[in-house]
Amino acid sequence: MFDVTAVQQALGQFGIDGWLIYDFRGSNLLGRRVLGLPDQPVGSRRWFYYVPVHGSPQKLVHRIEPTALAHLPGTQLVYLRWQELEAGVAAMLCGARRVAMEYSPRNANPYLSRVDAGTVELVRGCGVEVVSSGDLIQQFEATWDDEQIALHLEAARHTDTAFHRVWTFVADRVRQHGGVPESAVQAEILQHFAEHDLVTYHPPIVAANEHSSDPHFENSPANDRTIREGDWLLVDLWAKCNRPRAVYSDLTRVGYVGAHVPAEYAQVFSVVAQARDAAIACVQRAFAEGRPLAGWEVDRVARQVIEQAGYADRFVHRTGHSIGQEVHGNGANIDSLETREERRLLPRTCFSIEPGIYLDTFGVRSEVNVLIDAAGRVQVTGGEAQQAPLAILAQT
Repeated sequence: MFDVTAVQQALGQFGIDGWLIYDFRGSNLLGRRVLGLPDQPVGSRRWFYYVPVHGSPQKLVHRIEPTALAHLPGTQLVYLRWQELEAGVAAMLCGARRVAMEYSPRNANPYLSRVDAGTVELVRGCGVEVVSSGDLIQQFEATWDDEQIALHLEAARHTDTAFHRVWTFVADRVRQHGGVPESAVQAEILQHFAEHDLVTYHPPIVAANEHSSDPHFENSPANDRTIREGDWLLVDLWAKCNRPRAVYSDLTRVGYVGAHVPAEYAQVFSVVAQARDAAIACVQRAFAEGRPLAGWEVDRVARQVIEQAGYADRFVHRTGHSIGQEVHGNGANIDSLETREERRLLPRTCFSIEPGIYLDTFGVRSEVNVLIDAAGRVQVTGGEAQQAPLAILAQT
């Protein structure tokens, strides 16, 4: 249920005169979710919904789709000609100076940028300043309710147990047949998901040796390799419950196909784990102290650990990302590299912490999910954080 009062309170807090939500044929997924509309559009004409900081909301809809926003409160304007649309936008915004839209200056946050440049020009032409709705989106779309938190924890249990299945499967196949293709391990994970009614938008990453040097390695028939004794293995998997509004769990763990992990792998993993744990501790301290914390600050903490160990140029991605109904969600990311994420971490949000070091012959990443509950308690979900690379053939 769309809560106009809560939105208006937030607008007042942020010093914004109104929130203008625009959509054309599903172009603004974030706005649609905030308003309680389905992800898949049922209409084909442009509409606007405006919530002023004070007063009643207003709708602007096309004459042949007058019920597009019927479930929402507010007065309705109807347009037919394009001139009437432009006049309607101007009338809605009369008296406003600063209006939020799903816009990111210089496209600094592409997850948020859902309004095209021409529409922004139209709104600016009404004499108003367009500002980013990033903080509003995070508060009203990226935060989870109790049902979504429960769905995440359920998915996290199954993604955690998927790793036990992976290590056992690899060990058995290597012992019995001398090796196992990466693709077979990937299929085993997908079977695990199916058995527990989980879904995913993309198959997991199963990356042996130099394949693990690529943070976004794509398994394919062309590059499929056989995992054998003495190989290094990175597995990154993500899934959510097959239910409406479910949210993801996203985990990465590593192992060595042998009875003992060589020192080189253990040493690099130790640096990554220290960076991961420093980032988690940073979040825990801030919320224990009631101190605001931005995503870029957490990234810097993890990155400094890896830089001090001499691997600065081998940590080639942000420390983490928001998690939501998409595995890369719409809240604050843990990033001071690709962007400077100045949005604050909020209660009822979840994000990954996943520093990595990627050498020429192998890569190491340790990924956990961090959930901040309604009371500000910080919880690592999906089982305990990996403390050392697994010696896969030491498993019984």
